[in-house]
Amino acid sequence: MAQDTDNRIEAITLDEATVIARNEEIEKEREVALRDLVEDNLFRPMRALENGHDGPWHVHLGIVEGMLALGLKDRAGADAGTIGLGLGRLRRVVREYFAICDSYYKALRRASAQEIETIDMARRGIHDRGTRQLSEALDGKVETDFETARRLFTLICVLHIKA
Repeated sequence: MAQDTDNRIEAITLDEATVIARNEEIEKEREVALRDLVEDNLFRPMRALENGHDGPWHVHLGIVEGMLALGLKDRAGADAGTIGLGLGRLRRVVREYFAICDSYYKALRRASAQEIETIDMARRGIHDRGTRQLSEALDGKVETDFETARRLFTLICVLHIKA
């Protein structure tokens, strides 16, 4: 995707207080998603733009009172508002994604290559479904592309992990 220097996430942080514990595999996914997201993304928060803010954006992801909160800062570091999303529509797909990831990581230790490939295809399918649901939830609030939404979905999953 062509990089738009203004309509992108320049930096992203996660509310670490939300997460109690992560295993090594999840930590690796978090690191890759954060790095890839900042490297290449499309992010146009509509209300912030309408209110005169300009990107690139600094985004802080957290879960507040059962809602996903995307805290925004603009190019100058000024508060550009918070985008809140109800997580109810994502709860089921996040649970399914956790379950398939658990199966995948267990399969890596003991399954055949064909079994691992089958589980990985299912894992990607569930992740894609979660990405589409996130895109629908962001519709009218943030213009983004599939790859950016995909990486954001990964980070949302990381925020849901409890010990």
